[in-house]
Amino acid sequence: MSLYTRTKSLLTSDDGMSTVEYAMGSLAAAALAAVLYAVINAQAVVDAIESIITDALSNTPV
Repeated sequence: MSLYTRTKSLLTSDDGMSTVEYAMGSLAAAALAAVLYAVINAQAVVDAIESIITDALSNTPV
């Protein structure tokens, strides 16, 4: 097998590609979930949501 043929075969082969892509996608999704969890559980966000709900329930319609 010539060097050109072997290099072309290595560069165009997708063997195992879907597994790597799946792993990277799963890792990215887990990282995004961790960031969103940290943001939602931040005290400022909890206070803001609590304030919005309290204001909505305590105000009477005009």
